[in-house]
Amino acid sequence: MIVCVGLATRDTIYALRRYPEPDERVVATERIVAGGGPAATAAVTIAKLGVDVRFIGVADELPGVDVIRMPGDVVESTILVSGDARAIITEEPASFAAPVEALAGADWVHVDHVGWASLPTGGFSLSVDGGNPIPTLDLGRVQLYSPTQERDDGGRARRTVVTNGSDGCTVHDDGESYEVPGFSGVDVVSTLGAGDVFHGALLACLERGLELREAARYANACAALSCRALDGRSAIPTWAELEELAK
Repeated sequence: MIVCVGLATRDTIYALRRYPEPDERVVATERIVAGGGPAATAAVTIAKLGVDVRFIGVADELPGVDVIRMPGDVVESTILVSGDARAIITEEPASFAAPVEALAGADWVHVDHVGWASLPTGGFSLSVDGGNPIPTLDLGRVQLYSPTQERDDGGRARRTVVTNGSDGCTVHDDGESYEVPGFSGVDVVSTLGAGDVFHGALLACLERGLELREAARYANACAALSCRALDGRSAIPTWAELEELAK
């Protein structure tokens, strides 16, 4: 069982040919409403890949996920996507304390910037999504840390995977470092949520027994396949689809 703790959002996503200038009206080419949030999207990915997962946070239902709902309103976001660029208008999320009993027995606990602040101290294997700043982050508590290349400040947990978009990732594992290339050949619609999908896929692959190098390769493939849709979730592959690309 993997437990994901943190942010879930309800996203209204607009695809634009270009960003509007001040006071300008631009007509979107597509509009969808979909679920988002780093920890929530990671949880949906884990479920899609056939691994038992629980989510703790302020959330609606998540497909295939056991949800422990915390009090508060789900964060509403508006996202503008134009080519490789995106702009996000969002709200301050509600704070909460993750129930200790909901973490019991987890093989991994995975958190984002919201989930980190909710955690009790305790004996569990901790994975951290470093895509957003976490000022109080203590890497001494962390077994697996995944910042983006842009946010990598050189801080290292025992295992650190630095993501670099379509170029793949760099793995730092107990003093050994190596590159794991990304996957090409996927028709990219949007990269929204691809990093969140990567984090979920990485943990799902470790839970399935893959070694870290192979798990990172599969996670790169899963993130690439998720880019086939405008939102971050609807194109997440099944395990069978993932194996077909990653073989």
